[in-house]
Amino acid sequence: MNNWRDFMEFSKIYNPDINETVYFAEHRSGVGVFVIPKKDFSKKYAIIGANIGSVNNHFYPLGESEPCRVPDGIAHFLEHKMFEQSDGTNAFDKFSIYGANANAYTSFTSTCYLFSCTKNFDECYEHLLSYVSDPYFTDENVSKEMGIIGQEIRMYDDDGDWRVMFNLLEAMYEKCPVNIDIAGTTESISKITKDTLYKCYNTFYNPSNMVICICGDVDIEKIGKITDKVMPNKKTGAKAVSIFPDEKETVFKKEVTQNLSVAFPLFNIGYKDKCGYEGNELLKNEIAAEILLLTIASKSSDLYTSLYEEGLINEEFSYDTMYENAFSCVMLGGESKNPTLTEEKITKYIKEKNGVTKEEFDRAKKVIWGDYVRSYNNVEKVAGMFLRNILKGVNTLEFKEVFDSIDLDFVNNKYHTLFDDDKKSISIVYPNKEN
Repeated sequence: MNNWRDFMEFSKIYNPDINETVYFAEHRSGVGVFVIPKKDFSKKYAIIGANIGSVNNHFYPLGESEPCRVPDGIAHFLEHKMFEQSDGTNAFDKFSIYGANANAYTSFTSTCYLFSCTKNFDECYEHLLSYVSDPYFTDENVSKEMGIIGQEIRMYDDDGDWRVMFNLLEAMYEKCPVNIDIAGTTESISKITKDTLYKCYNTFYNPSNMVICICGDVDIEKIGKITDKVMPNKKTGAKAVSIFPDEKETVFKKEVTQNLSVAFPLFNIGYKDKCGYEGNELLKNEIAAEILLLTIASKSSDLYTSLYEEGLINEEFSYDTMYENAFSCVMLGGESKNPTLTEEKITKYIKEKNGVTKEEFDRAKKVIWGDYVRSYNNVEKVAGMFLRNILKGVNTLEFKEVFDSIDLDFVNNKYHTLFDDDKKSISIVYPNKEN
């Protein structure tokens, strides 16, 4: 057998800005492998991700010239099924034997499988690659899973925090599939078959469409050997191509409300950014949006203090940015005794503020840079950050370059284009009348 270095010659990249080293190699199967070594760290972490999330429901299947549309929720369904082994065991069981913690998740744009451990890393890493490379779908186990996921869907249908967010996405987006629940609906998952699962798996889980990120006190050479042992010895397919509908810049609906069994009214306000950002442009706009929200809505902001002192919000108030290739938006919200009045005050404040000062800009950038540097002290955070960025075409190693390119004019231009009433929606969940 050839030496693993014939196939995986890692490039060593040193980043002087944060005094960190990253190793990268593309395996002959097509999968990219990133290793962030952390000498003397006790915890080791590995994550493998595929570029399939809930929005990837319309794509060109591997080896076919015509696109197909698959049932909503299939990426999440596929994630569930990947743990079932042909010998009747569950992939989680072996991680437990090795003393590792394992998990998986499906987002709007990716599906990821991961583990963390303090011992038996090599065995865990080999197992991770093995089960993700070996799907086992049958008519029987697919039918059984429908009941399990159907129960999960019904549970989230009654979850106020979940519904207030997804109702907002449904209000903002008319056509983009980000407006569809990640798990789909009980009706949509009933149309999933083993054949559609294999079609999705073969298209999106081919190594050219996947990334591996590892962080901890690990042996680079052993990682190369294990990857070479488990992964295919040649490329088995090209990068998957998904199709997304044209989405207008303005929101679909201005407001959506629902009544659920919640103790207090919940609200989420969303501002819709444009679709189609790519590469470092995506990262630049995401950082700019974070600067805006830090300035406007952080717990040290004038707006937060004012709303809190008036009793309109509590400690649950928060904000978030969602920047992906297919969609981009920002959200802020929480609990409020009067969501409508709170929204009016937030909108009024944003209009009257009309931008960010130099002092606010510098302070926010300092916070974001500090968070970025500190993330390298946490193996889960740094590996997860690398994986998310790589899957959406962002070069994390160029973070400092992109970060430094953001000036006050760029941020204030983002302020005026993003905070537009035509791009704003509000979602409110009120308590049921009996509450």
